[in-house]
Amino acid sequence: MTTLMDHPPAELVAEHITHRSRTNFLYSFLILPKAQRKAIETVYAFCRIVDDIVDGDGPAQSDPQRELDRWRAEIQACFNGQPPRHPVARELKIILQTFPIPQEHFLALIRGMEMDLTRRRYASFAELDEYCYHVASVIGLMCIEIFGYRHASARDYAVNLGKALQMVNIVRDVPEDAARGRVYLPLEEMARHGVTEQGLQSGRYDESFARLAAALSARARDFRARALQALCPEDRPAMVAAEIMATIYFKLLDQMEANRFNVFHHRPRLSKLRKAFIATTLLIKTRLLRFGKD
Repeated sequence: MTTLMDHPPAELVAEHITHRSRTNFLYSFLILPKAQRKAIETVYAFCRIVDDIVDGDGPAQSDPQRELDRWRAEIQACFNGQPPRHPVARELKIILQTFPIPQEHFLALIRGMEMDLTRRRYASFAELDEYCYHVASVIGLMCIEIFGYRHASARDYAVNLGKALQMVNIVRDVPEDAARGRVYLPLEEMARHGVTEQGLQSGRYDESFARLAAALSARARDFRARALQALCPEDRPAMVAAEIMATIYFKLLDQMEANRFNVFHHRPRLSKLRKAFIATTLLIKTRLLRFGKD
């Protein structure tokens, strides 16, 4: 739950939320220069807060739609010269002076959260793809404005990588989502593979589910390949933090594949040491490549 019960100083609220969340993204944040790390933590805190609103982890007895509307107003205040009220929004207004993230990305994420309030099923992959854009790709688009890039194709990288990571999330979180009454697996593909909602809710694992999960895994790897194909070599060093995120997520996917996608009984995990090793290895590799070009 994203709460501020410990009352950190206003300028540290975003950092407090990020570190309490224990996100896999934290290991990519740590390698960034101070200004970029502060900006990423602020953006992540915003994303975490609006996500908690729709997941029921916000303040007790709050109205999720009203809370999202308040955040829409907070974002608009960040861009129209009005003073935001929430400490994270105030931090966001400050970092936007250095990193000009378009307002449309923040509003698109809020729209994605609203989709979780109004629908809990997706008939086709096309419908799910739109959802993934709003809740994942736009986060990537926000992040690359902080990382920096020279070629417009970096935006295609961000869009496709966001969808790839969201596909991994969807497969991994099937049990948790089913417990919340949500099914992100496309209903058409569930029917094709003989997987039922009752089976998901009861935690039934069988070969039908494994085949469905494998199909979504293949989509994740395809989006990942598209992302790498879109990224110009000149922009690769700037995206090292994103590549750390991607590597961690796809190591989790490797675990799921090794367990034949039995996510009902084997939740994939990486130790802190393993995540730190991934981050350090990619950072060193990137610096060596840059040194070799200089």
